[in-house]
Amino acid sequence: MTSRAGNDPAGTVPVVKWLVTPAAALALLTIVGCGASDSTVSKTPEAATATPSAAPPPTIRPTVGPTTAAPAGPVDPCAVNLAAPEIAKAVSELPRDPRSNQAWSPEPVAGNYNECAQLSAVIVRANTNAESPNTRAVLFHQGKFIPTAVPDTYGFNGIEDSASSGDTVALRYSGGIEGLDSVVRFRWNGNGVELIGNTG
Repeated sequence: MTSRAGNDPAGTVPVVKWLVTPAAALALLTIVGCGASDSTVSKTPEAATATPSAAPPPTIRPTVGPTTAAPAGPVDPCAVNLAAPEIAKAVSELPRDPRSNQAWSPEPVAGNYNECAQLSAVIVRANTNAESPNTRAVLFHQGKFIPTAVPDTYGFNGIEDSASSGDTVALRYSGGIEGLDSVVRFRWNGNGVELIGNTG
C-alpha cells in the first residue's frame, strides 16, 4: 500500500492504493457471500402458528358392501318352476329305474311344471353314470303329482312346447337322429290323464 499524505495540497483527500492478492479477494468474497441472512448451518425451525382457515370439505366415499337385488315382487305361481319342492317330492316316490335299479334324479332335464296348469310335466333321468340313462316324464295336475293311472311315460326326453297347452302336454322322444323325433300328447280330461295323439 502506498500513501501520498505529505505531498498533497491542503483540502485534498489522500489517495490510498491497496494491493490485493487473489487469495485475499477470494476470502473476502466468501465472507461477503455468506452474510448474516444466509447460513449454511441448519437452523431449528420456529414453531409456525397456524392461521385458522377453512378445512377442506370431507371426502364422501360411498360405502361398498355386498350387493343385494331388490325383491322382484311376488313370485308368479303360474310361471314355469323346475325348482319347485313338489318335483323332488314326487320323484322320491317313483319306483326305481327298471334297467339300472337306481333312483331318479330330482333335477329335471326338461319340463313345464307350474302349479296352475291342468297338466304339466318334467323329464327326469335315472341317477346313474351310464352314458345314456333312462328317462321318464312325471306328470302333475295343478302342481300335484299324478301317481296312478298314468300311461307309460318312460323314454321321453323333452317337452314340445309348441304342441303343449294348459291341459295338454306334448312329450318328445329324440333318438339323436334329426327328423326322427316322436311327439306324444297327453291331456287332462277332467278326471285323469289320457293319450290323445302321436305326431312325428
